Amino acid sequence: MTPCLFSISYAGFWGQSVLKLTDFIPHAAKLGYESVMIAGKRPHLSPLDAAEQIEPLKAALNAAKIRCDVLGAYTNLAQPVGVGCEVPQIEFQIAYVESLARIAAQLGTKIVRIFGAYEIEGQDPQTQWNRCVSAVREMCDRAAAHGVTIALQNHHDVGLHTEALLEMLSDIDRPNCKLGFDAWSPALRAENVYESAKLAAPHTVITTNADYIKVPRHRYRPELVNYERQDVDWVRAVPFGKGFIDYAAFFSGLKDGGFDGIATFEMCSPLRGGGSLKNLDTCATTYLSWMKARQLIS
Repeated sequence: MTPCLFSISYAGFWGQSVLKLTDFIPHAAKLGYESVMIAGKRPHLSPLDAAEQIEPLKAALNAAKIRCDVLGAYTNLAQPVGVGCEVPQIEFQIAYVESLARIAAQLGTKIVRIFGAYEIEGQDPQTQWNRCVSAVREMCDRAAAHGVTIALQNHHDVGLHTEALLEMLSDIDRPNCKLGFDAWSPALRAENVYESAKLAAPHTVITTNADYIKVPRHRYRPELVNYERQDVDWVRAVPFGKGFIDYAAFFSGLKDGGFDGIATFEMCSPLRGGGSLKNLDTCATTYLSWMKARQLIS
């Protein structure tokens, strides 16, 4: 597998240290990564700023002897009801992904990662499904002109379960639509991560990895002089291998299913130990050590 570091980890969204993109690239190489995934939004690579960024990025990649294998698009293919229908939000996102595909071609990048759709309460599920499928098809058709594969990541509500995700992939029915398949969602939803990974592996081009703990939540009930257990735990990011996700089983499933692609590490939520550059780097190198110890990367 190819170890890859996601630039979102150093973008500052969750209180962590911020690196400019041209600083992040040599930094990732220095940490030992062969590849980077670049976030397709500010403060990193927004299509609004790309014209001025492309040449410096190419120079930085060449100087660091590292590849950019993936651009990360941020999409939600749900369409709000009511007055929200006046705004062509799906069309905006198709154009956004097409712009990233065009940028990817200039960088020698072959994959643009997208998300599906969050479910909207009260809307017909089949309508939401059809809208998502139709939008991804058009994204794929437009990305194909640039030699780019679209990777649909298993994070958003519509088509979330692995069996549903594969059903959606079949409906999209485009040769350049593959999966970005992660352990995080199946593990939280109590899928068998080995079986899910093995099932998804033949269709997967990228897996993005982070580890978490579940923190139980309670609310005090003074009238009972007691605590009430809350249904949903708080989930917190921790160094790789320290959380509840069975990554040994997950990677075994991917390997047994034939996956040998891009394995990306990300820090995309508040992290145990804080957001200092030192802590981020420690977590990034811990991931590499974990992967090397299990001979998943060289």
